[in-house]
Amino acid sequence: MSLLIIQLPLASADPEGQYAYALSLDRQSVARHASAVAGELPPAGRAVEVVAVVPHHALSWHSITLPAGIAVGARNATTRLRSVVEGLVEEHLLDEPETMHFALQPGARAGQQAWVAACDRAWLRSHLQALEAAERRVDRIVPQFAPAGEGAAAQLWAVGTPESPWLLATGVHPDQGVACAPLDSEGLALLSVPAELAVDASPAVSALAEQRLQRPVRLSGLAEHLLEASRGAWDLAQFDLAVGGRSHALRRLAGATQSLLRAPQWRAARWAVVVLAVAQLVGLNAWAWKERQALAAKQAAVRSSLLEAFPRIQLVVDAPVQMEREVAQLRQRTGSLSAQALEPMLSAAGQALPKGLRPQGIEYGNQELRLLGVRIDAAAQPQVQSQLGTLGYAARFDAQGLVLHAKEQP
Repeated sequence: MSLLIIQLPLASADPEGQYAYALSLDRQSVARHASAVAGELPPAGRAVEVVAVVPHHALSWHSITLPAGIAVGARNATTRLRSVVEGLVEEHLLDEPETMHFALQPGARAGQQAWVAACDRAWLRSHLQALEAAERRVDRIVPQFAPAGEGAAAQLWAVGTPESPWLLATGVHPDQGVACAPLDSEGLALLSVPAELAVDASPAVSALAEQRLQRPVRLSGLAEHLLEASRGAWDLAQFDLAVGGRSHALRRLAGATQSLLRAPQWRAARWAVVVLAVAQLVGLNAWAWKERQALAAKQAAVRSSLLEAFPRIQLVVDAPVQMEREVAQLRQRTGSLSAQALEPMLSAAGQALPKGLRPQGIEYGNQELRLLGVRIDAAAQPQVQSQLGTLGYAARFDAQGLVLHAKEQP
């Protein structure tokens, strides 16, 4: 699934307004980037996820502690939750809370501290409507820079223009979301950034950053930074700006699947799945080999028994069938009867049935004996069946009488 990342300009939506964008066909690298009006942006079909990036100057960050017991989450982004957030950040806002759009950090929980992003609602809505009118409906809204997650390393960026350069820092202090200061040594001291921390600089201010900070910087292009911002966990599309629908959910699922298959941060997980699959395959093959060896050993033992008992057999094709045939022929020559013969079955029935009980008729066929007219109380039937079982016969009672046959030999 392709990814179209659009940076929202600080000015309100305008038909002639330019949007910087980056297009990624595989979600891992930038295939094309430029600036265009909304109607000339790359098309966004079903196979394209559109991500809007809010610039850092348009956002303010506030740390709050959510009340215990309040429902938090995408499904609980209700008016009540928004009212609670408004009340907690109202004292820190320069504008009226009613004019602001708020978004809670991913994974926020009741009773715990959480970051809240705030921006002008009318400004954000105007750009979303302009993009939707141009058939580029936004699926996610992400911040250009976001507070570092727990345990994440600190980061420092030099951004802006030569006329208005800025330093941005995240993860330096736990009470700072995205800290901002002028791009100079004083700003660096104001942010209390460690001297060894590397600086990522946009091309427009990279030379100025090296001059003022007296240290080398790493060049970070806008397109690559937009792609990195789109991978963040934040989604500012909350409360009244929440994006839903089946097509949106399918695009999010497809994007997450593609990221799982290709993203560098999931490489360890992919290798773990491969190792687990290989281990399972090796284990199944080893188990199958062991079972084949055990079966071959049993077959060899059966063949050996057949050849020892009947030395005249030269070729073993089906040992059990050949042994059964040889035993039957041996019984015929010696005059002995098998357990499936009529006489042994009648003898066993005579031993198991109550004395004096005589059948009204006898039927024998297919090595099965049926004694017609044998009627026994249901309470006494299990005892008869058990006694016949000890004699090597399986028995059952039906409407006509008693039916028995020799048990299969293991």
